Amino acid sequence: QVQLVESGGGLVQAGGSLRLSCAASGRTFGNYAMGWFRQAPGKEREFVAAVNWIGGRTYYPDSVKGRFTISRDMAKNTVYLQMNSLKPEDTAVYYCAAHRTGSNWYVPAVVHEYDYWGQGTQVTVSS
Repeated sequence: QVQLVESGGGLVQAGGSLRLSCAASGRTFGNYAMGWFRQAPGKEREFVAAVNWIGGRTYYPDSVKGRFTISRDMAKNTVYLQMNSLKPEDTAVYYCAAHRTGSNWYVPAVVHEYDYWGQGTQVTVSS
């Protein structure tokens, strides 16, 4: 079992930045690819970023590519999402997720491939 706790959300003006953190506890942080998703009211949960379990490989959708950066600190059992140049359409609840994997390089990008989820943190971008 893996427990995930997100933090760092808040209210920011368009063009600003936020850094989200996701602290993992429970089973070893290794062998888990990590991802970030978001969900706006009335919309489906959307993939935002992912990193493979050993680090070094990341994946982003076009909507955030060049603005968002995912990283992980294995020593701290924490994954981060640095969000720059925020837009009002980035407003959503952001969720951290963990995918148990046997692959060094696999980076999942769909909701159903993730095994554990955090409770979410609200990000609101004002125009």
